[in-house]
Amino acid sequence: MKTTTVSRRKFIKRAALATTAAVAAPYMRTSYSAGKLTLGCWDHWVPGANDTLTAIVNEWGAQNHVETHIDYITSVGDKDLLTASAEAEAKTGHDIMQHRAWQVQVHRDVLEPVDDVIDRLVKDHGPIATISEYLAKDHHGKWKGVPTVVGSQVKPCCSRIDLYKQYCGVDVTKMFPFGDNRDKTLVDSWNWDLYLTTAEKLFKGGYPVGLPMGQTSDAIDWVGALFRSYGAVFVDEKDNIAVDSAETRAALEYAQKLMKFNPPDVYAWDDAGNNKWLISGKGSSIMNPPSAWSVAKRDNIKVAEQCWTHDMPRGAKGRFAPYLPFYYGVWTFAQNQSAAKDLIHYIVDKPQAKRQVQASNGYDLPAFKSYYDFDTWKTVEPPKGTVYNYPPRGDEELSITGYPARPDVAAQIYNQSLQTVMIGKVTQGGEKIDDVVKWAKNECEGYLRS
Repeated sequence: MKTTTVSRRKFIKRAALATTAAVAAPYMRTSYSAGKLTLGCWDHWVPGANDTLTAIVNEWGAQNHVETHIDYITSVGDKDLLTASAEAEAKTGHDIMQHRAWQVQVHRDVLEPVDDVIDRLVKDHGPIATISEYLAKDHHGKWKGVPTVVGSQVKPCCSRIDLYKQYCGVDVTKMFPFGDNRDKTLVDSWNWDLYLTTAEKLFKGGYPVGLPMGQTSDAIDWVGALFRSYGAVFVDEKDNIAVDSAETRAALEYAQKLMKFNPPDVYAWDDAGNNKWLISGKGSSIMNPPSAWSVAKRDNIKVAEQCWTHDMPRGAKGRFAPYLPFYYGVWTFAQNQSAAKDLIHYIVDKPQAKRQVQASNGYDLPAFKSYYDFDTWKTVEPPKGTVYNYPPRGDEELSITGYPARPDVAAQIYNQSLQTVMIGKVTQGGEKIDDVVKWAKNECEGYLRS
């Protein structure tokens, strides 16, 4: 099996050279089932994680006598999104493409239904995350993507144990301990008010929190969880525009205070910015999967030894974990759709999922709660228990920015970075909150019309 890490330009060139798409043929599972499958997969942040996915796909290919090829495509500069869009337009490219969150809705008309794969997985492993269903079903109720293990993530807090103790008198390891013996009073105290108070103390101590505020997914995801915890809804499930509300204003007022205690360049950070901030030793807390901690193990062990992943702050309407699931989709122009579905099932099935979670040091979060019993989240260190609370184990609800609007509208709220742009207008542009809310209302009206 061959694997490559390639650029978007190379893929677009390939797509432009192709003239027709091959007709999908039925997959016959025999010892002579010669054929070929190509996959376009996200290039993992965690060192070495790609190797495990390569091995899993290689195993399936050998068992089924199918030649397989993976191209790992970076999300930096949204090259993965741009590559998928180029393939969808050209109607040629990989057989299986990995998509981030809303991209299943963007490409649903050129994605094969995968209900048969989902049904097998649910039968074997129980319920699937509700947000995964919301993101992946089309308007006919058909699944157009299978939630992946690789890449799927939540983005809770990752905080420095020592800095929170020294400057804030807060022990995050007692608040969110390793194991199931949480103290409800301590957990309830971790709200946005306390987060603001500690952020100010850490800022004055020279170790600010690092919360990106640009137009990339890390920023969009944590901000969406903030707005939702305040009860702000931009467009509801019945197409009512609800952004002009006291809840939206309260979230904006809070963000206006909080952003003062961040490094000034957070508005220009890409998805690697907060990782670099924590790994450098200058940052006290970020909201991210355990990729920053994983790299710190290699590059700055003293920082890694002080990292603790734990729940998001609670707002008036609840505690929400920013959720960004990834999906495997089978293009309608894939050469061998039946084989592609069988491979996807093999990759996502629990035995292979366990290996992928282990390879990512617990970064990858499967869509099935029945997978949360994997030992990786209990055993990886330093310190022991550092990512135990990465899978939501308490009162956190999974959240995706744009919910509960119908998916095609919510996708625009997400992809246009509406909420982070609003905060930027208030904090950097000096615009009045009422004017920004009015602007956002007009944007939502445009989303509904389109």
